[in-house]
Amino acid sequence: MRCRLKDEEGVDVSASTVRRAFRRNGLVGRVKAKKPLLRWKHREARLAFARRHRDWTHEDWEQVIWSDESKFQIFGSDGREYCWRKPGEPLLPNHVKPTIKHGGGSIMVWGCMTSKGVGYLCRIDAGLDAELYQRILSDELMKTLDWYDMDMEDIFFQHDNDPKHTAKSTKQWLDEHQLNVLTWPAQSPYVNPIEHLWTEVERRLRGLPQPPHSAEDVWEKVKGVWNSIEAECCLKLIRTMPTRVEDI
Repeated sequence: MRCRLKDEEGVDVSASTVRRAFRRNGLVGRVKAKKPLLRWKHREARLAFARRHRDWTHEDWEQVIWSDESKFQIFGSDGREYCWRKPGEPLLPNHVKPTIKHGGGSIMVWGCMTSKGVGYLCRIDAGLDAELYQRILSDELMKTLDWYDMDMEDIFFQHDNDPKHTAKSTKQWLDEHQLNVLTWPAQSPYVNPIEHLWTEVERRLRGLPQPPHSAEDVWEKVKGVWNSIEAECCLKLIRTMPTRVEDI
């Protein structure tokens, strides 16, 4: 900001003067929120998606199976955490965000959500490529369809534009199984209601009396929380789609 003032306006002031001016005008410093990068083509694709589905009802959206991958680690997210602390006060346990060398253990999972409840959950141990992804579709996705007695012809399957999802072999698998795929705009994770389901899982994990202490324990506790998610929770999230489309 200081360099721009000097280069564009010919005003040479110190950084502290700029900060004081901001504060006098009611501005405060905050950590920038992390959001997906939206280029113009992404905005156009998202708008086209909204226009295609603006007439979809709750019942239409309830025919979609929503899927995604998510990461869980021992001590929650990688983001910053803040605390209140008096000047000169020694560090107390609530002032510290615990860390373990090399991240302390984390797991990646794949899951899906239907209007009738959560689907089968899968742990991903060594990275996810197109071949493994298709095995997950053949196993966990198909088991989910069978469990809820869902007809392939009546549902849409949603996944994002990750390369393993759009690989030629994956598209061939989807075609062979005659699975209708919901065309999804790139860089739009927060349009997907399953993102809020992952948030709910993490919230419930944080509320456990004993937090996970190893990668294996993370997996066991994530499975337990996932299987405890009520069908009403999934349905409520899915029924936000008309509002999400309207917002776009």
